[in-house]
Amino acid sequence: MLHLASRSPRRAELLARLGLDFGVIDLDIPERQGASEAAHEYVRRVAREKAGAGLLEVVAVPGAVVLGADTEVILDGRVFGKPADAVDAAGMLRTLSGRTHEVITAVSLVSAGRETQAVSTSQVQVAALSDADIAACIASGEWDGKAGAYAIQGRFQAHIEHLSGSYSGVMGLPLFETAQLLKRFGLLQ
Repeated sequence: MLHLASRSPRRAELLARLGLDFGVIDLDIPERQGASEAAHEYVRRVAREKAGAGLLEVVAVPGAVVLGADTEVILDGRVFGKPADAVDAAGMLRTLSGRTHEVITAVSLVSAGRETQAVSTSQVQVAALSDADIAACIASGEWDGKAGAYAIQGRFQAHIEHLSGSYSGVMGLPLFETAQLLKRFGLLQ
């Protein structure tokens, strides 16, 4: 049985698009980058930790497979995680304004005897944002709980000039890479 170790309704929605039945494991895994930890390694580690913690929750289930994922926005080597509040979110959006940043999503798939991982990296070019644009983004509430303070599938989509990479990866679960991992585990044809 497949289990998604995530609180994200977007990840559940994306995984459902692959036509699989799965359970959801609600976990609270600390997402803190180590002082000397590179951004890419941080994203990979958090995805592994989510999958591993999820597996501990369902270890008694025969044949349990757990999928964990992490998505981060990165600009100039800095990880833009989930904003602490609206002021933090506005600051993130100001920093991303008129620039191209990287969105990295790592996906880990684990079972009692196997583990595999894939990483999706996308480049997202944000248009120059006015103060009014930023205020509207904050007022929408879409920033809450989103890496980089935006949801590409929401209103912020109108501020994306260019995307190179995986749209679903920027949303939180790159479907191509996820499907490849599920095929390796025999869960998808």
